[in-house]
Amino acid sequence: MPSATVQSLGWDALRSAVAGCRACALSETRRQTVFGTGPEDAQWLLIGEAPGAEEDASGEPFVGQAGRLLDNMLAAIGLSRARDVFIANVLKCRPPRNRDPQPEEVACCEPFLARQVELLAPRVIVVMGRFAAQSVLGTDASIASLRGRLHAYRSAQRSIPVVVTYHPAYLLRSLGDKAKAWTDLCLALAAFEDAADASRGSA
Repeated sequence: MPSATVQSLGWDALRSAVAGCRACALSETRRQTVFGTGPEDAQWLLIGEAPGAEEDASGEPFVGQAGRLLDNMLAAIGLSRARDVFIANVLKCRPPRNRDPQPEEVACCEPFLARQVELLAPRVIVVMGRFAAQSVLGTDASIASLRGRLHAYRSAQRSIPVVVTYHPAYLLRSLGDKAKAWTDLCLALAAFEDAADASRGSA
């Protein structure tokens, strides 16, 4: 589907477009697409890399152990996945054997993610993991160099603050970096509160 067409879609039409997408070879190996979950007026957007096996089977992002860790991380800053956060991935289909996404696959999915951001108009975006960070920010920098500071994502004439953190699946293997992830979430919370204050000030 042409990018210009995607940018005119509402939520229901966008879900249908993702479900029926055949733009790349991943459509031949997926069980189902993983559009994303959360309230359509969520002010937080979390972006991961791509569905894994459990997500491909369930049709929802961040299930299993990594999903439970993510839920606990969100709860620690007073957020609920069901109430406050929309969660999406750079890719809507699982790459075979969970390999890294290919550039052409990212290019096919990018209009869908861009439209999700535009429809949500979140106050803050948290990107989880090296690949998601590099894709969303258009860089090849390491996650270590991207963490600890605010970045920006341009959407519909708005600049949305972006915070980079580790992927929950990585944190399950590297417990020592959980403290760094907590620092990242605190930075995101501060950015969210600043954006909320600015919105109230301009109202």
